[in-house]
Amino acid sequence: MNRKAKVLLSIIIAAVAASLVMMQPPRTAKQSFVGSVISDFELVGPENNRMRLSDLRGSVVFVNFWATWCASCIDELPSIERMYRQLSDNASFRVVTILYKDDLDRALKMMKQYGFTFPVYVNEDDSAARIFGITGVPETFLIDKRGTLRNKVIGPAEWDSPRALEIMHALLHES
Repeated sequence: MNRKAKVLLSIIIAAVAASLVMMQPPRTAKQSFVGSVISDFELVGPENNRMRLSDLRGSVVFVNFWATWCASCIDELPSIERMYRQLSDNASFRVVTILYKDDLDRALKMMKQYGFTFPVYVNEDDSAARIFGITGVPETFLIDKRGTLRNKVIGPAEWDSPRALEIMHALLHES
């Protein structure tokens, strides 16, 4: 192979390598799994109050993704409200519900109509859904005081059932 061919081949290889590097998707927060520490993300509440997941470190956090257009989500909400009322006096327990592909005003109107008082937030950049690997709604996650994902539930559940409350109490009693 002559010198010109070697130079041309080197340029082509360099161009292909550079294009492969440039085509990589942007780095985002890694997806969590049970047993992993959850990456931080920001939420916005109804009064435009901002909160980061890291602000809740030291508390057991119940995270639920839901939407007003989701029938099984709506079926699950009364049990979330009852659980919230039972555990809301405990400063080490936090309920964080996150609207998924929905409108906050619509959700607040529905919550008022049904008398739900648990907190609801939006995640403007959808980073929370990516971090948790949301495949649909409802999906619920329990995070321990150290920020580690301890439980994932896909689909609706009775969150005020004796078994669910037992799990949450066990996490609350861990140091």
